[in-house]
Amino acid sequence: MFRAIADVLRQIAGAIATVVTLPFRAAARLFGGASRSGRSGGRGGGRAGRSRRV
Repeated sequence: MFRAIADVLRQIAGAIATVVTLPFRAAARLFGGASRSGRSGGRGGGRAGRSRRV
């Protein structure tokens, strides 16, 4: 029962986090340099690391 409640709370928190980050993502798109640095530092860095290993 507590696990079900925890799962619901996680889903709610995830939705809130998505809504909160939307304005910042929009601002990053407006400023091209900010979005580029964010991509290379976050998800893009992992992809580049995988391509280097192969």
